[in-house]
Amino acid sequence: MNDGKVYRITFYNQGDIYELHAREVQQSNMYAFVEVEDIIFGERTSIVVDPSEERLKSEFEGVRRTYIPLQAVIRIDEVEREGANKIIASDGSNKVTPFPLPRPEHRKQPD
Repeated sequence: MNDGKVYRITFYNQGDIYELHAREVQQSNMYAFVEVEDIIFGERTSIVVDPSEERLKSEFEGVRRTYIPLQAVIRIDEVEREGANKIIASDGSNKVTPFPLPRPEHRKQPD
């Protein structure tokens, strides 16, 4: 059990930046993936509906657990309470640089 902890996970997905809130985040058994479980979505208590949160809700509907590639993760924060999940359209002006990977010609070749 996570004792009421809430995490905010920010990551790249298909050119956009996703921000999700979840109760469980851990290193996956699959190499180079972060495992996110129990994604939190706000209740519809108001008339105002956020289209990006609705899009996320429909995209992750029925998902028990998702695996995010480590190189796509921007940051993971433990927060005091859940917030709104959102998709931030990336127009190229974001100043976040992905973790560098070695170029293929510099990787060690098998003997």
